Amino acid sequence: MDKIPAVSFVVPVFNEEDNVNQLCSDITDVAKEEGFKYEIILINDGSSDKTWKRITEASKTYPNVTGLDLAINSGQSAALAAGIELARGEFIVTLDGDLQNDPRDVPMMLEKQKENNWDMVAGERVNRKDKLITRKLPSRIANAMIRILSGVKLRDYGCALRVFKQETAKNLELYGELHRFIPVLAVLQGASMIQVPVRHHKRSHGKSKYGLGRTFRVISDLMFMVFFKRYKDRPIHLFGTLGLITFGLGAVIDIYLFILKILGHDIWGKPLLLLGILLTIGGIQIITIGIISEILMRTYYESQNKKPYRIKRTIRSEVQN
Repeated sequence: MDKIPAVSFVVPVFNEEDNVNQLCSDITDVAKEEGFKYEIILINDGSSDKTWKRITEASKTYPNVTGLDLAINSGQSAALAAGIELARGEFIVTLDGDLQNDPRDVPMMLEKQKENNWDMVAGERVNRKDKLITRKLPSRIANAMIRILSGVKLRDYGCALRVFKQETAKNLELYGELHRFIPVLAVLQGASMIQVPVRHHKRSHGKSKYGLGRTFRVISDLMFMVFFKRYKDRPIHLFGTLGLITFGLGAVIDIYLFILKILGHDIWGKPLLLLGILLTIGGIQIITIGIISEILMRTYYESQNKKPYRIKRTIRSEVQN
């Protein structure tokens, strides 16, 4: 792989031993049909099955395959960050390793990118092959919440199939679980984007890593993304407003209890007084600590150039095209 590839395929995989070979075959076929230079970067995110063994075998069978084996399960965001950092292509394509995304859509997305020099082309699963209750419904709820609160008007945030300009992908700053908000992160750096319909296949091997519980994690991460998008440079607008509302509620309670005291009532130990104080102070402390912790984490990684992952070993293709 001495030649710089035009397209880097970055694919995090976790317990996908039955899909690795077919994934490499599909990507290789598409790249050869279209005639563009490419590389495939597979990131094994601490799998407990034979995924790394299959990646090793694929590197001996298919050209331009690079495997990264993370020491522990670091999460999809960290796995993507590891692959994107290594990617050399002019365009970086991300997709899931479960074969539900179709590499045949990539040439169409690359053509769409050229129409208006988009920084990112996102896929939209228009005929999604997932279960309604455990996958589609939570996804629709999450998509609606993200659209409303972030102001980024995409129809499908959960589709992993995306095409980026290299500089856009490498500046995403992915930590924690922020891969769910990649379009929002791209907008924060001024990226232009468009969403296009793409194929979606039913999972044929392995089990889905997502479920209803994911919705609650999305909500907590969304709180941080909304803060970061709207108040990163002016946090006083958020905390000042919360402070005034809290102070106003406290003042109303104090006046009410003061009047009761003047009328001869005993106000000490009243549930209203105790509940109001505890909920107000406790709620503000919890939200504030959560937001400050997120910011401190970003500062920790960025200021010291630390990575949210550790690579145990790397393997490259023995076959060159």
